[in-house]
Amino acid sequence: MDDSSQLLQAASDFVHYPGPHSDDSSRDFLNRFPLPVIINALQTQLDVPGLENTLVACLERLFNTKLGASLIPQYMPFVQVGLQADSQAVRSLACKTVTSLLENLDNDHKVAASACLIKDFNIYPLLLDCLINGNEQVAAVATDAIKKLAGFPEGMEIIFPSDKGDDTDLEIIASQCSSLGRVRVLALVVKLFSVSRSAASTIYSLNLLQLLEAEIRNADDTLVTLSVLELIYELAEIEHGTEFLSKTSIFQLLSSMISHNSMESILRSRAMMISGRLLSKDIIYSFTDEPCVKAVISSIDGRLQSLEASDRDECETALESLGHMGSSIQGATLLLSGSSPAARHVINAAFERQGPTGHGKQLAALHALGNISGETRSENNIILNAEEEENLRRLIYETASRSSKLTPSVAYFHSF
Repeated sequence: MDDSSQLLQAASDFVHYPGPHSDDSSRDFLNRFPLPVIINALQTQLDVPGLENTLVACLERLFNTKLGASLIPQYMPFVQVGLQADSQAVRSLACKTVTSLLENLDNDHKVAASACLIKDFNIYPLLLDCLINGNEQVAAVATDAIKKLAGFPEGMEIIFPSDKGDDTDLEIIASQCSSLGRVRVLALVVKLFSVSRSAASTIYSLNLLQLLEAEIRNADDTLVTLSVLELIYELAEIEHGTEFLSKTSIFQLLSSMISHNSMESILRSRAMMISGRLLSKDIIYSFTDEPCVKAVISSIDGRLQSLEASDRDECETALESLGHMGSSIQGATLLLSGSSPAARHVINAAFERQGPTGHGKQLAALHALGNISGETRSENNIILNAEEEENLRRLIYETASRSSKLTPSVAYFHSF
């Protein structure tokens, strides 16, 4: 087009149209401005103020319609070029276009055809490049597209080919990336892990979870380590994540981190929270050896013994973590077992008179004590066995006997 003003105005109207576009409105727009015209303008008229952003937004809305999505297979060369564009906005559009293509596959024939297109036009490696080298928005939409691809068996074959070691091998890519690139690759691993149990099994069998463990062992960069801990926290929240994480050395790593006095407090706190989340699930005890669980509890116990009065935040986190563990019957049993049970920290903090500055610590302890006592457990798991029940009662009475403001009976009543 010699004059882009008409296209710019029409595209702007299309973008700002309230509500979703119908196929009819999309068809009317394309009758006036066919896709080759729009793509050509996007590639050749970047000097027109506002044109790129408007056309990118226009094409994004267009490809989100059923009609627009049906046209994407004909314009895969545009998608291929767009994924390699200098413009981050165009790269973002190309990633979203791949997602739109994959969201509109309603039969096996379309899935197979789209998988062929993605392989023929080298789309997956280009998405990986967008993930690693794009800006934050491009990395996010590239991840979304890859995750959507993983939702199909044909897509999993593209992401995890049988010939391990090619240029899309995530382990190799992570080893060659900057720290930011590595975190993005690890975040992709977690996203793919969440797709299905089958995907999680593939990731585990390829030892990709070990990439996260390796980053925690290195712990050279606090920001990177914290980011990886956040990813492990996300894994712990995935339904099938508990089973696979329990097969790794994650508990040993978390215990070591919590016990490490020279470790940054924020890293120790996050390690405690992850431990609490994992051990709050009854199913974890079916996959994890008891010594591993005891080691985690012991590390938190030791940390609480060594904390100074000024370490209030870390102390509250430790108490909260014990409370999460105590919400499962097995966790509560372990917290109340032994000659010096870890639950004593919770009870001491719950009934200790600490003044205004200790309110957060006491509140965290009271919530934790409620969990250990069975407040949040299901009806079948509320009651502790006789030994743990007696240990709980003894700890509360011993704590109350040291207080001038509480009688044992009142203390025990307040714990439930």
